[in-house]
Amino acid sequence: MASFEDIRNDFEFLDEWDDRYKYLIDLGRNLEPYPEAYRDDAHKVRGCASQVWLHAEADGGAIVLQGDSDAHIVKGLVALLMALYSGKSANDILNTDPEAELAAFDLTDHLTPQRSNGLHSMIGRIREIAKTQAA
Repeated sequence: MASFEDIRNDFEFLDEWDDRYKYLIDLGRNLEPYPEAYRDDAHKVRGCASQVWLHAEADGGAIVLQGDSDAHIVKGLVALLMALYSGKSANDILNTDPEAELAAFDLTDHLTPQRSNGLHSMIGRIREIAKTQAA
């Protein structure tokens, strides 16, 4: 998976939102397959219009995320958040300002309110996982 910085640079290079949506969809298509064992209520993210699942595992001091969605754009957003957060420590996740990091993507102006709410729900879930790991 590309780094968050590479994704941000690629995204800024694209002028048209149709191209940016296609790029997000491609990010989602490139996610590793999500394990069926974690496609359950315990891993489901509440507050998303689409179905979204997130799973986290501790790997040394880092939290490694896996995710999936049944909607192409949302799966791309999952990939974007995984690039931002996966592989970081719980404290690094908690100290990351998602609004500042995602500002360059201008998603709030181009996502439906439901998708924006879902994005915030996914961020909230990742932060909950980090709080649990940090405790």
